[in-house]
Amino acid sequence: MFDPAPVAMAVTRGPRHTLAYTNRVYRELFGDRPLGRPLAEVFADLREHACFELLDQVMATGEAVTVTAAPVHIAAAERFFTFSLSAISPAPGEEYGGVLVVAVDVSDQVRAAERARLLSEERLRALRRYESLVATGTHMMWVTAAKGGTIEPSPGWEEVTGQSWEEFRGDGWLDALHPHDRAPMMTAWRRALEEVPDQFEHVYRLRTVEGTYRHFDVKAVPVREGGTVVEWVGTCTDIEQRWLETRRKDLLARAAAVLAEATQPREALAALAEVIVPALADKCGIYLLPAIDGHVAVEGPVTVERIATRTREGLPSELPGRREERLEAGSAFVRAIRERRAIHETFTPDAIPPDTAPPATISWLERAGAHSMVIVPIVIDGALAAVVDAFACGEREAIGPADMALMREFLEQAHEPLRHIAEFQRTRRVALALQHSLLTAPPQPQGLHITARYLPSPTAAEVGGDWYDSFVLPDGAPVLVIGDVAGHDIAAAVTMSKMRNMMRGLATDRQEPPGDIIRRLDRATQTLNPEEGTATCALARLERTATGGWQAHYSVAGHPPPLLVSPDGATRYLEQATSPLLGLPLGDDWRVSAIEPLPAAGTLLLYTDGLVERPDEDIDQGLGRLAQTAAQLAREPLDVFCDTLLAEPAATGRDDICLIALRLPAADV
Repeated sequence: MFDPAPVAMAVTRGPRHTLAYTNRVYRELFGDRPLGRPLAEVFADLREHACFELLDQVMATGEAVTVTAAPVHIAAAERFFTFSLSAISPAPGEEYGGVLVVAVDVSDQVRAAERARLLSEERLRALRRYESLVATGTHMMWVTAAKGGTIEPSPGWEEVTGQSWEEFRGDGWLDALHPHDRAPMMTAWRRALEEVPDQFEHVYRLRTVEGTYRHFDVKAVPVREGGTVVEWVGTCTDIEQRWLETRRKDLLARAAAVLAEATQPREALAALAEVIVPALADKCGIYLLPAIDGHVAVEGPVTVERIATRTREGLPSELPGRREERLEAGSAFVRAIRERRAIHETFTPDAIPPDTAPPATISWLERAGAHSMVIVPIVIDGALAAVVDAFACGEREAIGPADMALMREFLEQAHEPLRHIAEFQRTRRVALALQHSLLTAPPQPQGLHITARYLPSPTAAEVGGDWYDSFVLPDGAPVLVIGDVAGHDIAAAVTMSKMRNMMRGLATDRQEPPGDIIRRLDRATQTLNPEEGTATCALARLERTATGGWQAHYSVAGHPPPLLVSPDGATRYLEQATSPLLGLPLGDDWRVSAIEPLPAAGTLLLYTDGLVERPDEDIDQGLGRLAQTAAQLAREPLDVFCDTLLAEPAATGRDDICLIALRLPAADV
């Protein structure tokens, strides 16, 4: 009846365990063994002879025995069986009974379990080795399920963050991250769980048991079994020092870059505010003192000019722009200025000290939730160049000693570029002062109205070489002069000064045509100052005519032609006495003069090229535009005439502009 059984079955008889029966499955597993012989002989090739002792035990006690996953080596092959041995009563007329052997082949299950065990042990050994490695460094180790969520406690994590296992498990670890870093981390982590890269890496800020945040580098790798991800193993490494050093190098490089592009101290300082926000602070202000040398009175309030303000995106935007601020004597700002040292303070957003910042800034700081600040004076060559304030607002960590030190470092690094820029600007101020000292108010001869204007370039960092002059000759004739010296520096301003004074001397020395005066000016300049460059000028001597009217005796050397505007709006450029610019080795025959009658109530305009030149058009277009505008202004007062002509170039031009205009009387005066 055992033949159809799905398991191997055999029956032995007597104390020598003579094989009496085997079913089909038994024969398939162990071979067709001969019946009627003891098992020890039948299974002479079996290595595990100890199993025969179990047969003796069953015969002796009558109690069943089960052996689980026992290895059996038959014909050099190893298989695993679960054996069940049960006693059989003696048959009638026999002294001894027997044993019923039931064998189930569990080789596949055992081998699968062994493979799993080996993998588990291998992974466990790897984890232990990894834990040992982690224990020697500044790492924390963690394990998550295949789809995320921590599944094992991390002693290192609890030690660093103070989170218990109950707080840490699942996605609880997110609570220890900086609020601004939670969403980016979860987005990146979920993408990794879906895409399963060979390694996941991310950097976030972690709250420590001290309540501060430090930067940690997170790395994780998937653990696979049979090609399936069963979990993730990762580490968190404290990289705060590395992060600080990287940030330091980056900020210093950015500061150097913006300073290299700046040409003016205000521009350079304003650019530094762009570096401070948002890297080190949420708000930054740059302030200058009225005195060029940074001098501050030892007592009383201090007035500063805010030249730049930068705020982090997302904060209130109503912060006042450029303006003057009056600071009380006891304020932190004034202390930083007078003591020339950095000041660092922390406070609560609802209790910002009133002397922390200029008054116009306090209300903004309250709305922005400011809670810490630093004020750093910038001192260059003993002079207070500027003052910088920076504030941390909202959820940003308070400005700490490391932030303050870094801010001071890159502001100190800016000293040399700022020194060069300041030196350049001092030179420029000298040149401007020299230039303005030469641009004196024109005389007002009886019956004539003379107006002059000088407009510096709105964009150029240099001093222009434009100049004008007007004076009365010994014979009573008024003279109008305008010129432009090549170059944009103090040397050009000096050349302009020499040329102006020389022109005055030559014009008053003798009465001669303007072309001759310009010829002598050119010769004298090339003889006395051969190293100086080229220049242009236009000279007009105003003379009475025989009929009592006025005429212009003029000469133009490389300069835009004078414009004559009649009271009826007719315009004409005076181009009959033009010659090349000054400073060229052309000889004396090039300088010519011409006489132009001037209409009553008419206007004679001399100007420099900045009034008509644009980089994107031909000068003829500019001349046409000037004539058209001047025609519309023919009957306007002379001051309105000049100011209106300057209005459009002031908004769009790139060069400085000089002009001098003469308005003739309506009738003989």
